[in-house]
Amino acid sequence: MDLTPDILRRMPKVLLHDHLDGGLRPATVIELAEDYGVDLPAAGEAELRTWFHEGAKVGNLSQYLEAFSITISVMQRADALTRVAEEMLEDLAHDGVAYVETRFSPLFHKKAGLKHHEVLEAVLRGLERGREKFGVRWGVILCGMRSMDPMTSLQMAELAVSYRDRGVVGFDLAGDELGHPPKHHLDAFHLIQRENFNITIHAGEAFGKESIWQALQYCGAHRIGHGTRLQEDLFLEGEAVVGIGSLAGYVLDKRIPLEICLTSNLHTGAAASYATHPFRHFFDKRFRVTLNTDNRLMSDVTMTSEYEAAAREYRLDFTDLEKISINSMKSSFLPYNQRLSVIYDVLKPGYTRLRDEFGIAPHTPPVILH
Repeated sequence: MDLTPDILRRMPKVLLHDHLDGGLRPATVIELAEDYGVDLPAAGEAELRTWFHEGAKVGNLSQYLEAFSITISVMQRADALTRVAEEMLEDLAHDGVAYVETRFSPLFHKKAGLKHHEVLEAVLRGLERGREKFGVRWGVILCGMRSMDPMTSLQMAELAVSYRDRGVVGFDLAGDELGHPPKHHLDAFHLIQRENFNITIHAGEAFGKESIWQALQYCGAHRIGHGTRLQEDLFLEGEAVVGIGSLAGYVLDKRIPLEICLTSNLHTGAAASYATHPFRHFFDKRFRVTLNTDNRLMSDVTMTSEYEAAAREYRLDFTDLEKISINSMKSSFLPYNQRLSVIYDVLKPGYTRLRDEFGIAPHTPPVILH
């Protein structure tokens, strides 16, 4: 059947890779800029939206990241951070998102005098308000930054662990990969490992498969952010995968989730087009792939539009997208019982209702011949 925009929007979705400072509403940016005396590159809401979108389509990660200086500039006070977090959950609720792991770095929100924990607590207030109003469950991932002093990553790791019982679910290393290998931040990762906590790392977006290998084998990553360059460890004949290297085989065998961000990957140059993006190979070979927005404002995307792109470009059907949604929840950093709660109380009933409403045939597992 045709996957209409309405069906795609109503599918209960799980979003594991979304940056808090990459998803602001343009109207909010303008209002906060007026309140705090921040100069913007465009005056009106439509003009500012276009400025962000055009700036994202540069095919280069370093330039893509420049737009964050604008959003971060209006996220320096507690009330602004709380507002942005609450609005994010409202927007995601309208987009059919049942669970989100939002990520950001308190390192960037101190210009008005806030301390790291004050930044985090302001965001947590907004997220809890949003959950109460809109029903979207959430977790927070704190980011260290590749280009900063590794000591700051250790500080973020310590902060993440100290708030693990208040909504923080993991630690990430973000920023431009070129010239900033994750092994420089081992103290932070070793702390997270000693505390039995969760690690995801941006890897294989702007640098090769070596970045993914280092994230896994040096730093102990449980998930990989983007991971597009893992295609360098797939052996192709034409469009067919005829072999899998040891690194890709490790990711496949260990069920290490890949946080795929299709549209963002085109904008940063991680992939030249949807057609050449390795998502299809990963999906066909049953890697644990998830679909994500990355930066909703910059890349002008929603989870609905990412599902639509995946369905259109790779001929995914209703069952395929349901599988991705459930696998995404399995891959979340929530405790096991909470993951099960979302899967069996929200995701599966939501997909069953859509099947019943639109007469979509139930999924029949393949017969395994022994």
